[in-house]
Formats: sequence, C-alpha cells, structure tokens
Amino acid sequence: MKILAIQNRMGIGDTVIFLPFIKAISKKFNSPVSLLVKENSKADQFLNQTTYIDKIIHLKRDNKKSERHDGINGFFKLAKDLNQYNFDKVFIFNSSLRFNLISRLAGINKIYQYPLFEKKNQHITEPAKNLLKKYLSIEVSGNPEIQIENNLVKQTFLKFDLNNDDLNILLGIGGSGSTKRIPSKTYLNIMEKIDNKKKCKFFLATGKDEDEQKILNEIYNSKFKDKCIPLDNLTIAETLPIIKNCNVSICNDTGFAHLSSALGIKTITLMADTPLIYGSYSSNMYPIIPDGEITVTHNTLGKDKIDPDKVFNKLISIMN
Repeated sequence: MKILAIQNRMGIGDTVIFLPFIKAISKKFNSPVSLLVKENSKADQFLNQTTYIDKIIHLKRDNKKSERHDGINGFFKLAKDLNQYNFDKVFIFNSSLRFNLISRLAGINKIYQYPLFEKKNQHITEPAKNLLKKYLSIEVSGNPEIQIENNLVKQTFLKFDLNNDDLNILLGIGGSGSTKRIPSKTYLNIMEKIDNKKKCKFFLATGKDEDEQKILNEIYNSKFKDKCIPLDNLTIAETLPIIKNCNVSICNDTGFAHLSSALGIKTITLMADTPLIYGSYSSNMYPIIPDGEITVTHNTLGKDKIDPDKVFNKLISIMN
C-alpha cells in the first residue's frame, strides 16, 4: 500500500510536531508513509533513517516567487508529479480545497482531510487528532520520534572524544527570527553555573544568519572556548548523531529544539516570542518562559527576560 501525507506548514518544527500522526497512520496500515512537505522543512535531512517514513517529496510553492507548484500551472504540475507514485491513500493535514482537487487529479482514491474552509484560527494539532479519530478510530498520543542508526551514534561518540562522565550539552542558540534568539549573555550566565557544577562540553547549534553568527562568536570567544564545539558548518543530518550523544539540550525556539526532543533528549526550551505549544508539545520538553509572564505567544518579546537561574535549576532537576 502506498500512502501520502500532505503537511504544507513551513519549517522543521511544524514537520516534527506532526510525526506522531504520521507514525500512527504507518502503524495502522503496516506501511511507511511518504510526505509532501516544503523544502525548508529539511525533512529529507532528518527523516531519512526513520523507518515509518517512505519518500520525502518537496512541495515547490512560494507565494513570494514563482515556483514549480505555484499558480494554475503549478496545480496541474503537482498533480502530475504525485500521479507517478500511484498512491492509494492521502491524508491532508489542512483544509485546502486545492490539495483535495490535486489529489483527485493525481488518481488517489482514498482522501482523508480536515474539514474544508476552516483554516482561520485553526489549532495546530487538534484537527489532526480529530482526523485520525474520525476515519481510523485512532487516539494519537506520544512524542514525535526521529530514528537514527546506533552505529552512527557510537562513531560520533568516538569522533568527538566524548566521555560518559562529562555533561554533554546542546545549546540551540539560533532561531528563525530575531525576537526568538536569547542573548549570548544569558547563555554565558547559564554556562557559568553549569561549569561550576560539573565538567561539560557545549555544542553550539545555529545557522549562518549574521545575527546568529554574532551570538555564536560571542559565546565561542568567551572563556568557555575550549569547551565549545560550533556546529554551524555541519548539515542537519551530520548534527543528529551529535545531538543524540548529548545528555540535555538548552534551546531557543529553533529547529534544533524540535530535533533534540524528537531524538529523545531532554530539552529545555527558552520561549521568548512564540506560542507555548511549540516548546511544550513533547514530554521531553521543559519550557522556560520570560519573567513576569504567565504564558508566551507572538509579540511577547521576552528574549531579555529569561532567568538563567530558572534554566539552571530546571537542568539540575532533569539530571537528578
């Protein structure tokens, strides 16, 4: 049986959040599931070893520029692209009529989808839960899961000369927006507290954005330089076995937080300016919100109000 799931939200986080639903579908039909996702989801880099995933198909659509699947011509091109796979079923994780019609034109007989035209103010995961409950009688629970080969994890342990007696920590210091990026001084304060407690090694995960690089350099060029390993020159696929070897992660709302928790690593999420669900949907996530706030969402603008003591205390409670 060939099954397709369409998840057209942007970024790593949204792709990871939907993995429990993809896994449940795979288990129900005893078949891996192919994904239609946007290229910036990076799914091909972190799901290529996950057994309940089959093919990763890129949705080449961007409202800001002309892509293969944009517009009327793109409608027919996507239908043609999907038709070649001969999918038997499709699960559409949105309320778009466009994807419904494309699926029909692609010759997919069984179409399961959110109610049409209900996108406004739609909860990120509740419609997915309702979809699988309605059509498959499945109650979906559990954390997202990314799989990785054990041998690759062991090889990485040796490559980076890691020690089981040390504390290996991923610091996800990047982020897709400036309001999500916690200042370097906050991280340095946290690192100081950790270093006074236990011998440790810090892996600095970020992208190549100029502002992200500034934070990276401020941390790397500190007194902790000999304990830091930057990961910005590695692909996501190359970082996965490194993350898997970490004891804990401390991350902004960044793709690395989602990857870390899905790899089963206890992940402290520093939530400054994003809906809290993005840092709390997994039991592997431990959100820290800005001082003075009772929750966090867009425009909370709390990146300067993350208390290093709260982060350190949370880490100690996790490690104990």
